[in-house]
Amino acid sequence: MCTHLPPCPSADAVDREAARVITAVPEQGWSLLCNGVIAFEDTGELLPDGSCIEPHRGPAQHALAA
Repeated sequence: MCTHLPPCPSADAVDREAARVITAVPEQGWSLLCNGVIAFEDTGELLPDGSCIEPHRGPAQHALAA
């Protein structure tokens, strides 16, 4: 699917979120990546095969300074 050089990571790669954004809809909170992944602003993802990745955002920085 990707025509960039170097190519974007595939949808099943660990670093799939590094693919280029080809469509962004910030008012709805999602972006379509070059590898077919839909990335949501809460860090959840919908993969091209229909499987979901739960949000995986780390703890807030202020919570770490306790």
